[in-house]
Amino acid sequence: MSPQKQSSVPQMRPWAPSPRDRALTAATVAAAVIFSVVIVAITPMKGKLAYFTLFFILWMLIDSLIVLNVKGSKGVRDALVSKVALLGATIVTMAVLSILWATVSKGIKGINLAFLTQNMREASLFDPIGNGGILHAVVGTLMLIAIATAISVPMGILTALYLTEIKGKASGLIQFLVQAMSGVPSVVAGLFIYAAIILNTPLRSSAFLGGLALTILMVPTVTRTAQEVLNLVPRDLREAGLAMGATQWKTVALVVIPAARSGLITATILGVARIAGETAPLLFTVGVFDSYNFNPFKGDQGTIPTVVWRGLLGGTEESVQRAWSAILVLLVLVLGMFTTARFFGSKSQKKA
Repeated sequence: MSPQKQSSVPQMRPWAPSPRDRALTAATVAAAVIFSVVIVAITPMKGKLAYFTLFFILWMLIDSLIVLNVKGSKGVRDALVSKVALLGATIVTMAVLSILWATVSKGIKGINLAFLTQNMREASLFDPIGNGGILHAVVGTLMLIAIATAISVPMGILTALYLTEIKGKASGLIQFLVQAMSGVPSVVAGLFIYAAIILNTPLRSSAFLGGLALTILMVPTVTRTAQEVLNLVPRDLREAGLAMGATQWKTVALVVIPAARSGLITATILGVARIAGETAPLLFTVGVFDSYNFNPFKGDQGTIPTVVWRGLLGGTEESVQRAWSAILVLLVLVLGMFTTARFFGSKSQKKA
């Protein structure tokens, strides 16, 4: 007897919109657009903000009336909550896109080969675009990020492991300190290094001291993000490792950390993003330099944030243009590091 063929009817989620729901949504959106255009045309309300505000208000009102007749009061509450969430997501997206558009549109005008391959040793911020560049600042920024990352990532991940896996007697105090450090203004980190080291030791401004100041800012971000990631690792994995006779540190090293590898990479990238554009700590610990300095322990260092700061303070068209172009380079640099880290992190996870 041949087996019966299974039904090929596609399964639909109960909350998935039906064709009728999609048609009603399209009709309400069209009605909201038409009414908002008419209101703006016959009232003093003008501009993009007026269109945006009226559209969402009218859309919510019209859609609520339709949903009230179809699904009742419970459907209205559900629709209102979903639209408020959509409104918040739209505002955030518009803000991010606005920042990106301003950075790209204004920064791209000053990008050229000289800007990316030269330093400012024989040029000034007020020279025409094409004389001098920010390669020395890119090198200095990468050096500072490398120093801060080399110190912060092991410290932050080990602290997160202590708080999530060991949970010793000092967990409460360490958790409080991590949360308190998260709110420390960046200028305080620079002042601390300046007062504690530069004023009281023979050491003077250098990339290493700048990296220490950035470490103070980066450690809390890495710790808190890593802590949340480690808490997401199923407890069954830990219990399975212990049941097989492994010690706690072996279970953490061979089971927990590999399972959370992708999240720990994200924690590192978030920490780098936290410090990449900081300027205030660098003014106290790194100073300003217009050429290359490959010695991280001696001498001032040029960085992209200080180039932006000096360019905006210059006030001329050339200096402000250099500042916008430097911001664009910093944005691309951070995006490149994020993409590279995610690529190698996902690749190593697939191999494992």
